[in-house]
Parts: sequence; C-alpha cells; structure tokens
Amino acid sequence: MPGIVGLITRMPRERAEQELACMIRALCHESFYETGSFIDESLGIYVGWVARKNSFSDQMPVRNESGDRVLVFSGEDYQQSSVFSGLRRRGHSVEEGKPSYLVHLYEEEQDFPRCLNGMFHGLGINRARGTATLFNDRFGMHPIYYHQAKDAFYFGAEAKAILAVRRELRAADPRGLGEFISLSCVLENRTLFKHIQVLPAASVWEFRDGKAERKETYFDPREWEEQATLDSESYYRELREVLVSNLPRYFGGREQIGMTLTGGLDTRVIMSCRKHQPKSLPCYTFGGMFRDCQDVRIARRVAKVCQQSHSVITVGDAFLARFPEYAERTVYLTEGGVDVYRAADLYVSERAREIAPAKVVGTYGSEIVRQAVMFKPKAPQAGLFLPGILSGVHQAQETYANVRRRHPVTFAAFCQSPWYHHGILGLEQTQLTVHSPFMDNDFVRTVYRAPQPSGLADDVRLRLIGDGSPALAGIRSDRGVGGSSGRLISAVTRGFQEFSFKAEYAYDYGMPHWLARIDHRLSALHLERLFLGRHKLLHFRTWYRGALANYVQQILLDPVSLSRPYLERKGLETIVRQHIKGERNYTTAIHKLITLELTHRLFVDAR
Repeated sequence: MPGIVGLITRMPRERAEQELACMIRALCHESFYETGSFIDESLGIYVGWVARKNSFSDQMPVRNESGDRVLVFSGEDYQQSSVFSGLRRRGHSVEEGKPSYLVHLYEEEQDFPRCLNGMFHGLGINRARGTATLFNDRFGMHPIYYHQAKDAFYFGAEAKAILAVRRELRAADPRGLGEFISLSCVLENRTLFKHIQVLPAASVWEFRDGKAERKETYFDPREWEEQATLDSESYYRELREVLVSNLPRYFGGREQIGMTLTGGLDTRVIMSCRKHQPKSLPCYTFGGMFRDCQDVRIARRVAKVCQQSHSVITVGDAFLARFPEYAERTVYLTEGGVDVYRAADLYVSERAREIAPAKVVGTYGSEIVRQAVMFKPKAPQAGLFLPGILSGVHQAQETYANVRRRHPVTFAAFCQSPWYHHGILGLEQTQLTVHSPFMDNDFVRTVYRAPQPSGLADDVRLRLIGDGSPALAGIRSDRGVGGSSGRLISAVTRGFQEFSFKAEYAYDYGMPHWLARIDHRLSALHLERLFLGRHKLLHFRTWYRGALANYVQQILLDPVSLSRPYLERKGLETIVRQHIKGERNYTTAIHKLITLELTHRLFVDAR
C-alpha cells in the first residue's frame, strides 16, 4: 500500500540513507508508483514516500513559503471550500485538489491534524523548533507500523519496510497469530510480528534530537459518544444534509473516478444523493463464473436508471489459472493481514484500474449506519493446532468480548473498520485510490446522534434513496429489501432471496460434512449449478476440490508446511485429503492454513 516510510535517528548519515532506500524499495509494488525522499541530517529525519501517480499525495514534500515547515503526507483529505478561501485571504496560494494547502494548515492550525478529514498519515517537520511530528487519521484507517530500536525509531505504511532493514524482527507474535486464527485480523495495535506495532489512531507523536519527546492523541471517540441524541426526524434531516453536502468532495481530484455498484443499499444511497451527468461516471460490478449474481443484475438496473455505463468484472477461469500467483501476492502485499481468498480482491482491483484509477465505494455504510458486525471469533478446527497457539486463540476471544462492550458506533468505526477492514482496504489501495463517503468525519459524528444507537433499521437508508431518487427506490436490494411492489409480492420476493442466499451458503462455505459426502456421490449431476452464483462470486469449496486441488496439496502437504511448530501434522493431512476427496468441507480451515503458510514463507523463513 502506498504511504510513507522512514527512520528518526542519530546513526551516521550513510547508513541511515541506505536503510531509507531499502525501506522505500520494499513498498515499490507497481510500475505506476512514484517515490521520493526528504532528509534533514541535523534533525535526524530520514523520510520517504511511495504514491500512485496522479493521486492526491504524489507531489511530496510540500513546504511553506519560508521553508521552515515541511510536510510529507499520504492518503486523502476532504476539506470544505471555506478552508481554501480562508487560506487565500491569509495570502497563501492554494488550489483545491492539490496538497500544498496542507503545510499551511500544519503551520497555522493549532489542532492540526484534527482539522483533517479522511484516511491519511504523515510526518510534519518544524525546522525552527527542531521537531518532527508523526500523525495519522482519527480512525487509524491509514496505518503506520513502527519499531523502536536502540539506535532508531522506524516507521512505515507496511511492516515489510521495517522488516527489510531489521531482519531480526521476522518472527511471529503468538498473540497476534492467535487473533488472526480466530478473527482473520489482529486487534488493537498489535501485528503478526514481534516488536512491530501499529501507531494508535489519532496519534501525534513528536520527536526531537532523534527521540520521541511527546506521544499524544488528538481525538477520543467519547467526544462523539457524549453528544445529545436527536429525535428520528431531526436525525434524518441532519444525516441527509451532511451526506448530500459532503458527497461532492469524494468525486473530485485529478484521477478519473469509477463507482463500484452492488445489489445492496449502500452504493445506491450514494447514487441517489449525488447526481451525475449521463455517461460521466463509469460503474462496474464484480461477477461470478456460473451466472449473473444478484449484485450484477441489480447494479445493471441502477446504472441504467442513472444513465451511466456499466461493466462486469468476472472472477472465473482466468483468475483460477493464476491463483497461486495472486495468493502469494495478496499475502505479501498485506503481510498476512487477510485470508488468502481475498486474492480475488486483488484480481478485480487490477481490472478496475483499467476502467478508472480511483473508485467510490459503499463500504462501511451498513457498518456505520446500522452497526453491522462483520467479524466474530471462530473456534479453529479441532485437532489442527497445537495447545501453545490455542492459548492465543482463547485470549483473542476474551479481547474481542471486551472490545464489543464499547459503544456500537465506536466499535464499528474505530475498531472493526481499522482492524478487520484495513487489510482488505490496503490490498485495494495497492491498485486504486479508494474514496469512502461513509467514513467522513461529519457523517460518522452525526450517526452517534441517532435515536437508536444500538442498531438502526434499514428504513433510514431506504428513505435516503427514496428522497434522492424514487426510481432507484423502486429497485429491490439483493436481499429483497425495498422496491415498489405490494406487500405480498415484496414478502414473497424477500423470502425467496433469503432462501437462495442461505442455500448458497449452505452449499458452499457452510456445507456440513454429511452433505459434502452426499454431494460428492452425486457429483455427476453438477448440483452446484442450482445454487452457486446467485449471490456469491467466489466458490472455494468446489475450487479447492477441483481447479485448485493440486495447489492446495502442493502448499499444505509440503514437508516444510507439515513441520510448522503450531500445527498438528496428522490433523493437517487429514483436512486436506478429506476435503479434496469430497468427504468433508474444510474450506475456511484451508483458507487459514494457506495464508499462514505463505506468511511464514514470505516473511519468517525469509530471515
């Protein structure tokens, strides 16, 4: 993922420069990336950056007129026009869409970076005071990994930048490993690696003379939790006003923007509240290999109503043929931060970049507005992991239970989004600039004022769609919600969609072992064609038995894999062979096992 890297140190300049160059190279994943560096030997500052060409932050560093303030910034900032007009009145030459204004906010705003709005991180250098300030966004969505060594403080947008110069850190952290096995992510500010942590959200860490002098945060979610709640009508009016007024910021910038459409309500809220000229916003949807899924069918109708072009990016044979490559790249790019099936996200992101290098997404909509919970602890397959690692799994469950006691919006925005979603987002950001209107500061702040903070009904999103576009409101969602049909037809439609959704899950990931055996005996009938592809585009249960069976055996039955110190060898062999034979369904266990094995090969064994 593009971002900043660097070290703050008093080591000799020659060595520091060599390490900085190595850290920058570790993030150069694509030919369309641009890189640069800034060094102030007198302050012990060595910082570099990697950015997608033509993205908001590809013109680093930015300096004030006197040159005593320097800012290196990565990510996005969505400011109101009044901010730019105010800077112009104070004599600064600034332009919307270009990052030069940020250095003036840095030198003039006492609450910097609190005044920023987006997913970002950066390093501000105050030469007059002899200080450097490392900071990130209030949600922690654009992470900074760090390690404090005896001779330097290292930081980077990816842990691999630090691992590239401190190879002794290439060791798995038992607690982080247990959390990933249980939750498919690492909680709080931990990582999968010992002695590498993530900068807390809303951090402002100040350094002087090569050392951290002040570690503070500029925002606490309790500020929003303590707001007065609104009645239903007042809440709706404020939510709609904030969304409609702020959306134009997310469709600006120098890059061509595309829109990812789904069959759900979140992307449709955006399309209904932000009108575009016909054929000005290329739209696309991800589809599967068996049939047009509900996402594709509904998104096609939405695009037609909005008079926009629509494309389908299919995950099929071409992806499967290159799955080993995409699996390894996914684990490498995210440092084991997502399960290997997310390789499909990398594949479709590459295809999406051919349509537009930036995209607006509806991600986080239902999570923020309805506080939908997207991840929960799952017990690992019995007989697979050794007792030593299982203690970390049990600890992960306790940590999760404690975190879930927080305010539901706080959990969604400040825990679930940066912990569970950041690996997925980071994978997409290797290819695309991602604009996320539902993570806007004003929008999230307003949701805290809802009359039912424990979880709102779909009605607020349906009303937003209906007020913005009655035509879009007439289209039912992929789960049969909404639409303009009568109650009976709506109830029948919703019932059928719910049945087909659950049936597909039961036939695929959730298939019980007894049904897997029956399905295998009836394989000549190709029963999967009746269920698969109606809602989902990935079908790894059948792929791991068919097109990817050789790959699964090659990776997991390798002697090196079988000797991992956290695995039961016989349990691993049994899982692989029974799944491929069709006797059992171990899809999710295989996801985890391949991810862990590739993580060890790419990062731990590489030591």
